[in-house]
Amino acid sequence: MAAKAGGDTIFGKIIRGEIPCEFLHQDDKCVAFKDIEPQAPVHFLVVPKKPISRLSKAEDSDAELLGHLMIVGKKVAEQLGLMKGYRLILNEGPEGGQSVYHVHLHVCGGRQMNWPPG
Repeated sequence: MAAKAGGDTIFGKIIRGEIPCEFLHQDDKCVAFKDIEPQAPVHFLVVPKKPISRLSKAEDSDAELLGHLMIVGKKVAEQLGLMKGYRLILNEGPEGGQSVYHVHLHVCGGRQMNWPPG
């Protein structure tokens, strides 16, 4: 049996249209949409259509795709007016706070981001 497009996670279901979602961005490589539990005034996710479970499982051939996620994050942040800055977050594994095992980039802004983050 072939793997489902987008993988078998909540993000795969969103990518396949099984869960309704209003996309902020969509192209042949990824989608972007608002986080359902925002941690900042502006908080959206950029999710590749290719299912990569964890950054540690990414291959060298995924470099262009992973860079594309950052460029899309930048473009959507600009569209949403985050001109004073924003934070890009990619959680890796259980101790890194990853809860959905499909690589995704969080983009947070609209307030001062503190350091250290957590």
